[in-house]
Amino acid sequence: MTRRFSRPESGLFLAFLASLLLHALPFARDWLPTPAKPPAPPLTATLRPPPQAAPLPPPPPLTLPEQPTPEKAAPSKPAKPPPEKRPPRQSATPTPKTWTQAVGQHLRKLNDRGLFYPQEAIERGLEGEVLVLIVIDESGSVVAARVEQGSGHRILDDAAVKAVRSLRSLPADAPREALLPVRFRLR
Repeated sequence: MTRRFSRPESGLFLAFLASLLLHALPFARDWLPTPAKPPAPPLTATLRPPPQAAPLPPPPPLTLPEQPTPEKAAPSKPAKPPPEKRPPRQSATPTPKTWTQAVGQHLRKLNDRGLFYPQEAIERGLEGEVLVLIVIDESGSVVAARVEQGSGHRILDDAAVKAVRSLRSLPADAPREALLPVRFRLR
């Protein structure tokens, strides 16, 4: 006995066959022969050396005269009165030739007046180096300063920024921006 499909069943059967063929197509690529493609040419690259620019040497680090460490008096001895602040040196200072010499001269003047190394830092024996980014205007004055790398002691970082911000009338060779190392050392 043969069975005949009715019209709706035959439509479903044809749809099933079409779906089966469409799903089998991606796998048919593996069975069908493909034309041989010529090999792609190898990739080549040529490295060119970067343009050589003369590297600028970093500005020489500034050092200040070391401060004496406060000596603690023995309990049996009377305490020494604090040393009086020395008046600024009256010796003729040579005119700085470069902006780094001008900065060093300025910081030494501040140190001579007792305005550079904070007294509290001296008493606590704090030392360190602060890297300060400075921005200088056309007249040679520092218009902005910030700590780029701190010393680990906030009091020294603040003193370095305060000292650098007071710079005025730097020579014409001063850059518009510079990283300035400021060292605090005790003797």
